[in-house]
Amino acid sequence: MDYLLLDFFKILVPISIFYVWVPRQDNIRKEFQDYNYPDWLRDLIGIFKLTFAVMLFSGNDELVLLASAGLVILMLGAFGTHMRVKNGPRWFMPSLSQIVMNGYIFYMTY
Repeated sequence: MDYLLLDFFKILVPISIFYVWVPRQDNIRKEFQDYNYPDWLRDLIGIFKLTFAVMLFSGNDELVLLASAGLVILMLGAFGTHMRVKNGPRWFMPSLSQIVMNGYIFYMTY
């Protein structure tokens, strides 16, 4: 059962990251602009998130560990931003759920 959940998260995480960063890119641009973050930071975070998301499909445990840890760190930054600007749960729950899912992926892979 534990490995079924692990496999589910390793599919759900990349799909959700792709959905937010590719088709909804205009929303991301607006959010980063609203938070007064520079364009280069948005682009760098997007590159890291999409790269880490693809790495979760790797059969190499070391790459999966790196990807899941990297996504936890990036999502902690997103969560912190939402707390700093006092966004409600609608805004911070996706990053919190990503922290939990990637933490589980890391734990089960380690």
